[in-house]
Amino acid sequence: MKVSQLYVYPIKSLRPTTVKEGILTPRGFQYDRHFMLLKVLPAEDGSNSTTLKNMHVPHFPEMALFHTDIEYPQTGNDSGKVIVTHHPAPSKSEDEPRNTKRLEIPLQPNIKTLSGLTVTMHQSPTTGYNMGAEYNDWFSACFGYPVVLAYLGPNSREVLGTLAPSKSNKKPALHRIRDLFANKNADKKRDWFLPVLVIAFTVNILIQADSFIRQGKMPQTASSLLPALLAPVALVLYYILQVQPEDRITFADCAPYLVISETSVDNVSARLPDGTEMDRTKFRPNIVISGAENAFEEDYWSVLTLGSEKTRLLLTGNCVRCQSLNVDYTTGKMGTDESGTVLKKLMKDRRVDKGARFSPVFGRYSFLEPWGSGTNLRVGDEVVVAERGKERTLFDWPGLMN
Repeated sequence: MKVSQLYVYPIKSLRPTTVKEGILTPRGFQYDRHFMLLKVLPAEDGSNSTTLKNMHVPHFPEMALFHTDIEYPQTGNDSGKVIVTHHPAPSKSEDEPRNTKRLEIPLQPNIKTLSGLTVTMHQSPTTGYNMGAEYNDWFSACFGYPVVLAYLGPNSREVLGTLAPSKSNKKPALHRIRDLFANKNADKKRDWFLPVLVIAFTVNILIQADSFIRQGKMPQTASSLLPALLAPVALVLYYILQVQPEDRITFADCAPYLVISETSVDNVSARLPDGTEMDRTKFRPNIVISGAENAFEEDYWSVLTLGSEKTRLLLTGNCVRCQSLNVDYTTGKMGTDESGTVLKKLMKDRRVDKGARFSPVFGRYSFLEPWGSGTNLRVGDEVVVAERGKERTLFDWPGLMN
């Protein structure tokens, strides 16, 4: 199997940016879902106060009319750009032109100039930053109602339920030591582990030896120093094995990555009228894999190794689906033909997760193994299923299905 497509979503729920390669981080591809839109709702009592409502494409299908592209930073002083293009829905009159509009947004805004706001997604809160009138007014004019563009900045959200590997797959200490020295992608951590251990051990020996000489202790009493000599070993091992970074996410729904299979997309296309292909981007994937023998075999994938560096991706949960599959990306409305029945078609045989009995499953939520951070994933890279589960995982995110 191989990586066939890669997608980054700089602004949540807008159309993705197609990339040939992406830098893997524990919180998703670099720059993935670092912005999101919120609708400004007036107070029901007629006062001047307002509230902000999260905008997601199943509830605001007009978001599908916005395309995104990324200009990555080229120098240290270059913050890069997100380029958004609005393609209005076709008018009833074929003679009336579709006036596209374009906006450039700094990829890494200076948060010192922005005001903070609270964003809560699926009961998991974080702090974002209001990008201000220049950007809010542009989006508001396109949507026809007031909205706010929020930037995540250095912040993140907690992964709820048991989707996070740190919660669902706690390994014994000996297994983590084995992984540290067996996994080639742990080279960076392993490289400093041994020098630090040797230095700490040597310094401790010198200190104890100095004490030994000053106090005139006899050699036969040196065994009493063994606990002190082993202390640095214990401390370094404790740090590596116990002080592990918490799994966190951006404005993504439940996990840093979503993996889907081309074979499964073809299965959905086969359910549509002849000549109609399912648009894979409606599944909102980050990584698309080709070459799977059977449709939906990814239900049982637990661990994938990616590329020549054998970076490991941990697949911890099913992605349960909603009305976003029925959005017509041309009109920015729910589809009125067969394209508007995709969710219903999947309901027939894809309600396979006991944790979400009324929603069909398509794709897998995924997390990067910690020492894979910073590696590049490219289209064409080899993909190998390193581990398979005997049973399907159980979807678990408190409140998401309410």
